[in-house]
Amino acid sequence: MKAVNTIAIVSLSSGILGEAFVRFEEEIGLRRLREYGLKVKFMPHAHKGTAYVKAHPEKRAADLLEAFRDPETDMILCAIGGDDTYRLLPYLFAHNELAQAAADKIFLGFSDTTINHLMLHRVGLPTFYGQAFLPDLCELGPEMHPYTRTYFEELIATGSIREITPSPVWYGEREQFSPDQVGKALVPRPNQGFELLQGPPCFSGKILGGCIDSMYDMFCGDRYADMPELCRQYKLFPDAQEWKGRILLLESSEEKPAPEKYRKALEQLKAAGVFDAVNGVLVGKPMDEAYAEEYRQLLTEVIDRPDLPILLNLNIGHAMPRCIMPFGIEAHVDAEQQVIRFRNEPCRRVSCRERKAKG
Repeated sequence: MKAVNTIAIVSLSSGILGEAFVRFEEEIGLRRLREYGLKVKFMPHAHKGTAYVKAHPEKRAADLLEAFRDPETDMILCAIGGDDTYRLLPYLFAHNELAQAAADKIFLGFSDTTINHLMLHRVGLPTFYGQAFLPDLCELGPEMHPYTRTYFEELIATGSIREITPSPVWYGEREQFSPDQVGKALVPRPNQGFELLQGPPCFSGKILGGCIDSMYDMFCGDRYADMPELCRQYKLFPDAQEWKGRILLLESSEEKPAPEKYRKALEQLKAAGVFDAVNGVLVGKPMDEAYAEEYRQLLTEVIDRPDLPILLNLNIGHAMPRCIMPFGIEAHVDAEQQVIRFRNEPCRRVSCRERKAKG
């Protein structure tokens, strides 16, 4: 991929970007993007506010399609996550809208955006997981977190990520988001690096996955009763054969799921055949390290495959700071060397003909 010149910002889940009380945060993020010399476009409905965005999934879908069709846009950046981007499915897949619009652009987001990553995986497009506009570019401290900034700068400069190493520090959740917090840095805490929970220290494969809460909602209708059926209808979650040889990424949300829910989520993934198919599992540091020990025990207990590598404490997803992880690119994990390296091939969307040939 080439360097980024123009970024399109989309609100595919929450519409909070359009609320007046976050305007001061938006200005911080815009200043930082413009200091990089980037042109920023807000898609037509990104600023419509929480109520409008919630009520109009078809407009969210239209914004995504327009961003992909726009020849000037190099990168599509999600404003933030949320919890109902699955509602875009009929407007992106009923008539192959997403497959027809998808182009070789960078797509970056995390959290509920896990569902959008799986949509783009379905049409054969590699994506990037781990950061978003409001949580990262609009960080209220005097600067972006240095570790976060390093990966963002690499992505906009090269269109790729060469490797991921641990952050030397981590931060707890910011408790207040108000104008009087601008310029106040979070307190850094020492980080222990990647931790191999079990299995061989080296493994390879293309990474896919994301927020375990979002993936659980694809199977369980507790949050939205129609979500599992829509996901089944559009075959959103990859089947066991599609997971073969891949690496699963799991990270947990700011809701800090209780161990009982975490267990149920792992059991759903196991029932779907994921753990029998993948070459390894990468696990993000939980926000504030909540339930870290309980999650460790559940991963070994539920997966029940001592030979399967599980690497913990990655700086990805909801715990700060955040790296950026390429999906759909061959990765080599070396726990001993504390590095994940990527073989960056040219980004190329898989054609409909190729997808049919692969079954």
